[in-house]
Amino acid sequence: MSTATDSHACMPGEHLDPAKMPGHWLLARMGKRVLRPGGLELTRKMLAELKIGTRDDVVEFAPGLGLTARLALSSQPLSYTAIERDETAATLVRSYLSGPRQKCQQGSAEKTGLQSATASVVYGEAMLTMQGNEQKAAIVGEAFRLLKPGGRYGIHELALTPDDLPEAVKSDLSQAISGTIRHGARPLTIAEWKTILQSAGFSIENIEIAPMHLLEPRRIIADEGFFRALKFIFNVLTTPAARNRVRSMRVVFRKHGRHLGAVMIVASKPFSS
Repeated sequence: MSTATDSHACMPGEHLDPAKMPGHWLLARMGKRVLRPGGLELTRKMLAELKIGTRDDVVEFAPGLGLTARLALSSQPLSYTAIERDETAATLVRSYLSGPRQKCQQGSAEKTGLQSATASVVYGEAMLTMQGNEQKAAIVGEAFRLLKPGGRYGIHELALTPDDLPEAVKSDLSQAISGTIRHGARPLTIAEWKTILQSAGFSIENIEIAPMHLLEPRRIIADEGFFRALKFIFNVLTTPAARNRVRSMRVVFRKHGRHLGAVMIVASKPFSS
């Protein structure tokens, strides 16, 4: 069965040169569906910890291709609202939605325009990493504002290890990753991710970590399935600009592998807030 993601025509960044487009959209254009640093396994762990049910009002920040949206919708929440900056991605996500209680609106996760204390679950993946520290804090603060007391917030992001990694090494890592994916990337240590959440008022409930093996063959097969993985690899190998970009990304990820990982954190908004 085909999906909207099988067609290049509706991919975000389609109008951009493959040599220059952001890495995540390049991978999507080549047929990769799972673009999260910890893979599908860490996404599933996040959703399991969020415990989405039929009484939940869910907000997702930056759904991208909508894979996690479909997983969340399979739990039949009372409502689902996505906030997506890219209009092409928003149109793609809308194709998965049905009924008046499911919507995707174009906008910023920093200022959604949604009413305060109306969501019971908010989550976002691989989007805070791409923001500066002020923007990170603003987005986490917006999640806190949107949640009802007792609500849950989940993130799945790129992480640096160990927690005492020197600032110079962090800076070099950010520059290396940003250069290869053609998009600003500012990952944090796990301790720093916790601090951002706690500074906004959240209580940490659960933390899971995974290696950042986004472009390793075993992870690609685990995330995409054998035949879709073969299709992705074929598309990359037969597209020279993509082949060079993907090779460059994998070289950087492997070079810095001992300091790169993925983290999933689920936090809650205290009832007393």
